[in-house]
Amino acid sequence: MHFKPVKKPEFKKISDYVWEIPMSYKSEMRVPARIYASKKLLDGMDLQVFDQVTNVATLPGIINHALCMPDGHSGYGFPIGGVAAFDAEEGVISPGGVGFDINCGMRLVTTNLTYDDVKPKLKELVDLLFDRVPAGVGSEGFVKFKAPEFREMIETGAKWCLEKGWGWEEDLRRTEEEGCIAGADESKVSDRAVTRGLNQIGTLGSGNHYLEIQVVKPENIVDAAAAKTFGIFPNQVVVMFHCGSRGFGHQVATDYLQVFLDVMEKKYGIKILDRELACAPFTSPEGQDYFAAMKCGLNMSFANRQVILHRIRECFSKVFGKSAEELEMHQVYDVAHNTAKLEEYDVDGKRTKVLVHRKGATRAFGPGRVEVPAEFRSTGQPVIIGGSMETGSYLLAGTDGAMKETWGSTAHGSGRTMSRTQAKQMFHGETLQKDMAAKGIYVKTVSYAGLAEEAGKAYKDIDEVIDAAHNAGISRKVVKFVPIGNIKG
Repeated sequence: MHFKPVKKPEFKKISDYVWEIPMSYKSEMRVPARIYASKKLLDGMDLQVFDQVTNVATLPGIINHALCMPDGHSGYGFPIGGVAAFDAEEGVISPGGVGFDINCGMRLVTTNLTYDDVKPKLKELVDLLFDRVPAGVGSEGFVKFKAPEFREMIETGAKWCLEKGWGWEEDLRRTEEEGCIAGADESKVSDRAVTRGLNQIGTLGSGNHYLEIQVVKPENIVDAAAAKTFGIFPNQVVVMFHCGSRGFGHQVATDYLQVFLDVMEKKYGIKILDRELACAPFTSPEGQDYFAAMKCGLNMSFANRQVILHRIRECFSKVFGKSAEELEMHQVYDVAHNTAKLEEYDVDGKRTKVLVHRKGATRAFGPGRVEVPAEFRSTGQPVIIGGSMETGSYLLAGTDGAMKETWGSTAHGSGRTMSRTQAKQMFHGETLQKDMAAKGIYVKTVSYAGLAEEAGKAYKDIDEVIDAAHNAGISRKVVKFVPIGNIKG
């Protein structure tokens, strides 16, 4: 990616955790841009973040502000951590505002096991998970499809998995969109995308995707009542994993980026500052085709994580000699990151349907929203935010503040501070693996180079990112998890 030099904006301080870039920064801006971050995090952001979020602010139909979350860093089109809502009638839809890994997301699973129960069997457990949940570039899962069945699955998502016996009914209730977003249309997906996705269900992939066994240290429970509601207790072992739609989602995005580049200016007269923000009117045939195809990417990813959960339950059952039901392996929640969804909010005092793009950002719906499972409505939606494999991850709750300010959105992870190339130059994967073992974290990886890319020091401090989101009021801390076992692609 090549960027032109960018000057640092003059920020208007809204609060200690909210900073605004005024419309005067670029003449084409239709709304101001806002960064949610502490001063320290803001100062550490790469300049391209400010260029990209202000480019987003120039897109037709954008409402209120272009937003960037505390983990923000430069991405493709939108910054990673970028959020923007568009008028459903006058606005646009952009693959660069969704991301190539459509519905890259997080899933959290509890157990009734404690650290003392798991510690003697940790190596056996991680080794088995490494064997049963394929990771790495080009990895293939145990579910084998022919194209027609795959096309059926991408319209039905995680529900397809339950029909095969790979899940519990409650898993769907505790998944964003109940594991299947309505309106997915397989006819809008290319054969090339289907071919790339056929053998990838039940696989982690590579990059920042991982499967992690974590422990709840008593001192890391911040909100005991919310933790209890979510099924969390002191010294508990939980499982968190992060993955998306693999090559399938990437191909869907690639296909429609080209479509939009072909029609954007010639057919619709839309001029943009960055071709990575290629877009089309949301109501246009091209916009609606992409929306329907993107939903297939969402559903594929929900199914992918559902199959992985099934494999995790099998592995725990085998190692501990009890059924997953006896081990109380309940899903807390499954949240999506890279999406564009129609949602309703109060805009200028009126209930309005808007198209919310979240690129490397997590939905964080507050108490009372009907989209949140009934058992969590008083608490707010569970929000799962993964840190680096060396530091820890968090479970938070959605807030009313997020509903009012950020279209029900918050951060999605630590956020990188250096490129993968830089990380590989600075860190050695084998050494990193040994260092983590010395800290009590057993790691299995497909590639030492891939491990080096994900070194903790390649990321922002997860505690600082979470503090910023918490103090800004866009999600609130419930509990921090500490890793003890990790599988990396």
